[in-house]
Amino acid sequence: MKTPSPLPDDTTLTTTGLAPTGDTGRVLLLACGALAREILDLIKLNQWSHMDLTCLPAIYHVQPEKIAPAVREAVAKHRNTHSQIFVVYADCGTGGQLEQTCQELGVEMIAGPHCYSFFEGNTRFAEIAEDEFTAFYLTDFLVRQFDAFVIKPMGLDRHPELRDMYFGNYEKLVYQAQTDDPELTEKAKDCADRLGLAFERRYTGYGDLEVALRSKS
Repeated sequence: MKTPSPLPDDTTLTTTGLAPTGDTGRVLLLACGALAREILDLIKLNQWSHMDLTCLPAIYHVQPEKIAPAVREAVAKHRNTHSQIFVVYADCGTGGQLEQTCQELGVEMIAGPHCYSFFEGNTRFAEIAEDEFTAFYLTDFLVRQFDAFVIKPMGLDRHPELRDMYFGNYEKLVYQAQTDDPELTEKAKDCADRLGLAFERRYTGYGDLEVALRSKS
């Protein structure tokens, strides 16, 4: 399996791409870097040797305005080398811009408002969303990168007194576990303690991410 290098942070649009035209029989998964480990695990587990993965920087998790332009560039870059490009991003805070971009480019994207939804399963997440509007979610990736993606971007490493202002209206931290990893569970509990929230672990596995990728197999 060939895994192209992630795009650099400062990618900009250089060409205009339409739907993929490369008749190679290969599928490119154009994904958020926060999903790389899970996608590679699924490719290996299911022996999807026709799939390649390239990732955009995971930090776009907190910079969603960069997602759609970077996806546009990546599609233009790879459209002649793959028969199909599948965008493994949900809306992820783009306010519909990513969906519009994918429609313009003629490529599909995974359904859902964000990764918390498709890991839970979009139907299930919609059912419980009203009862969990005071929940703060973490995935395996975000537990591992808690300081880099939560503490530092919010300035809590410099101003811990801001914690209650940010999280005062939350009641619990829900750890959506993709794997059974006791060390990650303990780290997730520590994350909840640091935010002053109750803790709930919910094993989701890969949820609709696996369903979506299986449809490309």
